[in-house]
Amino acid sequence: MKLFQKLLVAGTALGVLSPMAAQASEAFNLEAMNSYERASSKAQRFDSTTFTKEVSNEIATLKGRVDGLEVKQNEFEAGSFSDTTTLDGKAIFSVGQADTDDDAYTGKIQGYYTYQMNLNTSFTGDDNLYVRIKSGNHQGYSVQKGEVNSYLKAGNGNADNLKVDKIWYTTPIGDHHTVWIGPKIENYYMHGTTPSIYKPVLKAFTLGGNAAAYGASTDTGAGYAYKADNGFAFSTNVGTKSNSTTKSGSSYINTGLLTDETKTSWATQVGYTQPRYSVSAIVNNKYNGWADTSYFTSDDGALRGGDGSSTNIGLRAWWRPEETGTAVPSISLGYDTSETDNATNSNTTAYFVGLNWQDMFSPDDRIGIAFGQPQKQENDEVDPFLYEIYYEYKVNDSISVTPAIFGGTHENASDVETDMTGYVVNTTFKF
Repeated sequence: MKLFQKLLVAGTALGVLSPMAAQASEAFNLEAMNSYERASSKAQRFDSTTFTKEVSNEIATLKGRVDGLEVKQNEFEAGSFSDTTTLDGKAIFSVGQADTDDDAYTGKIQGYYTYQMNLNTSFTGDDNLYVRIKSGNHQGYSVQKGEVNSYLKAGNGNADNLKVDKIWYTTPIGDHHTVWIGPKIENYYMHGTTPSIYKPVLKAFTLGGNAAAYGASTDTGAGYAYKADNGFAFSTNVGTKSNSTTKSGSSYINTGLLTDETKTSWATQVGYTQPRYSVSAIVNNKYNGWADTSYFTSDDGALRGGDGSSTNIGLRAWWRPEETGTAVPSISLGYDTSETDNATNSNTTAYFVGLNWQDMFSPDDRIGIAFGQPQKQENDEVDPFLYEIYYEYKVNDSISVTPAIFGGTHENASDVETDMTGYVVNTTFKF
């Protein structure tokens, strides 16, 4: 647009200069000053008036074309995102297999995908409306939780259907306070302190061990967090299955928001974070038959009976070295204990250890090792155990390849100890 503006200014300047040029031609004998041109019979005088008219006509034509382009640009922008909306996403190809001693999984190689788009829109410059759209075709071992704990973090079982997976709105209040509200949100998005910095392959190893204290479900939710300048943080939030139904007589009724019939998870966390370390504690109270949504649990650890109400406590800590590329890894730790109301075997415990090395062989690469005990009942005769080992290599800023080995010991449906071993290669494309 600056080029066209210069042309318009040039046209105006020529319009002003042309009368001055005509007056100058009367005051001075140009032909006398240039008498040598008379020898040529084809010599012509410069007609400034005609030249000015031609330039003005060309500028008028260009201006008309510019106006036409602006109209088309406005029509294009009307069908695009607003200036405050951004889109990013990723596609993940997973090729792998899992094998169990009891033949629950037979080790056949399978290929799956997950596709995700993230939309972020701000209305004030500080707030954000977040929408996550997701699809995938994972099934079997790659989305198996509970007994086997082989659910991949990259796994999505939407059966090729593109769905709104998350949607919520968040805004700051002053310098230290933040609130969230949304019809599709989980508790852990609303915590004030990051519980773990370990980057996992298995979903069980997210959040410093995705057991009962941090296990959640996508439903209606709201939350509040306070973050002080010194690193202290406090947050409390609630997730409720307000759109679920319950049987009343011969019919089903909607349970509604925060009623005595609605399954609800209320989590409160306190934490302290500095650049190289963090510690936090959480209490997650689950009510009204909320099913244990842990990805880090033994079969018996999830099926404890009782009335479905529980008190779950999680302790988390992480530390990272001052520099990457050394033999010293970042360390993330987690410990959970859970007590279910009116259950015969009411108590479970779980622990997690996660180690990451970065920039070891090439810039931005990552080595990961994690292990731990999934949620276990106190009288369980089998000691469940889960582990993973991986190497993430960045091909470039947009593509990474992550081969991984995972496995462990668990109790099968017949209360027999059995082993599981799995392999997967995840290729991630970010855009």
